[in-house]
Amino acid sequence: MKKFILLIAITMSLTSLSQKSIHEFEFETLDGKTKSFADFKGKKILIFNAASECGYTPQYEQLQALHDQYGDKVVVIGFPANNYGAQEPGTNDEIAEFCKKNYGVTFTMAAKVSVNGVDISPIFKWLCAQDNPDFTGDIKWNFEKFILDADGKLLRRYRSGTDPLDDEIINVIRA
Repeated sequence: MKKFILLIAITMSLTSLSQKSIHEFEFETLDGKTKSFADFKGKKILIFNAASECGYTPQYEQLQALHDQYGDKVVVIGFPANNYGAQEPGTNDEIAEFCKKNYGVTFTMAAKVSVNGVDISPIFKWLCAQDNPDFTGDIKWNFEKFILDADGKLLRRYRSGTDPLDDEIINVIRA
């Protein structure tokens, strides 16, 4: 049985790395609907991993402002994850309520996933392996940001401490 599970994990890992664009992936939203990244062709996409009990959680406010101001150019998608400091213990329903009540979030929020480790989501396995001018490798903490171009290729990657409204991020979105 362990060999079978390992074979499935290896197969999923290789499959996720063979994808050429984020547009080849689908994800589940907080309300249980399946969404395809292909729906966002022609727009840039900003993806981030989130946690409700993190010191960076107030970035939700800036991410919402980014969505409000630049929603015609970029799609903002948050992926809650409990990988770092167990700072996202809530259920999908609890996360949705928290985001709406505390930050007025109206951008797309995905269902809770793993963004690191053996159970890493194929989307994040792919994102972390993509060439870009910044860095590759594992996510180090909550609220790392990935910006993809209109064709679904990774443009830039930012660590947690980069404010979502930083001039550098705004310039990448406007370009």
